[in-house]
Amino acid sequence: MNKTMLFVLVVSASVLLAQDKRRKEATPVQGCVSRFNGDFILVKQDPAMTYELQATGKIKLGHYVGQRVEVTGEKSPSLSTSSDFLGSGGGPSPVTLTVNSIKTVSKDCTEHPVSDK
Repeated sequence: MNKTMLFVLVVSASVLLAQDKRRKEATPVQGCVSRFNGDFILVKQDPAMTYELQATGKIKLGHYVGQRVEVTGEKSPSLSTSSDFLGSGGGPSPVTLTVNSIKTVSKDCTEHPVSDK
């Protein structure tokens, strides 16, 4: 293998690793945890955004319902298509946040979270 070919392989691998790292970067988001149709959601007020939460490991999202939290996780397109949520005048959350860590910011939410009907 000549030096040029080795250089091209090293550069290509570096670019691929950098792209994968950007995709997997954890994003911190603050908002209120609520439940809707059995799903856990995070309602962010400014700018207005709703995330569908997906827990990982031993994280129990039920402990945080009604609290303002900071969630660190990875964003991905949501697969949720709840017809009840569509009928309530909203739409399914376009983003799922896979929770890597969660911490309470306040025991009370100042946002007006969506709740089960």
